[in-house]
Amino acid sequence: MSTSRILARSLRSLPASPTLTSSPRSFSIKSTSRKIINSPRSCAVFSSSALRPFSTSQIQRHGHITPPKPGEELYVTFIDKEEKEHRIAVSAGDNLLDIAQANDLEMEGACGGSCACSTCHVIVLDEEYYDKMPEPEDDENDMLDLAFGLTETSRLGCQVVMTKELDGLRVKLPSMTRNLQASDFK
Repeated sequence: MSTSRILARSLRSLPASPTLTSSPRSFSIKSTSRKIINSPRSCAVFSSSALRPFSTSQIQRHGHITPPKPGEELYVTFIDKEEKEHRIAVSAGDNLLDIAQANDLEMEGACGGSCACSTCHVIVLDEEYYDKMPEPEDDENDMLDLAFGLTETSRLGCQVVMTKELDGLRVKLPSMTRNLQASDFK
């Protein structure tokens, strides 16, 4: 039996007229009747016998970077394929992939930053900064094996998170990237 039929059957047995209580981050609806609330984000059924709490949390969007607060700026310099330098003020906690994409630099990030490709490959120019970074996880090393122009100081931009220790970091974008897709193996 389909979900809509089950829902319709259960609605027939309910009575009619909701009341709403709310607080800053949640709300509840107590109903004395049956009512369906249908919106793009939810579908809920309310009955007179049930008080159902409903809460929400802040939406986190992929690629969101936080503008740095005055005096708390960290700087990262990207050197693009044409050897042009782009010095960017960033916040602690932002990763290089999101920073590059937010500033219209040519970094693909085909997997959306989930460490499942090598299209956000960067080359850390100063070994002292590379040594300040946490060691790459096994997943990152596996993806780096697929990267074009791999060096001893290569990292995936999605895995490099800016910290105060990395203030002044300089990275070079490789001359090309390799994006392996299932369609490449037909």
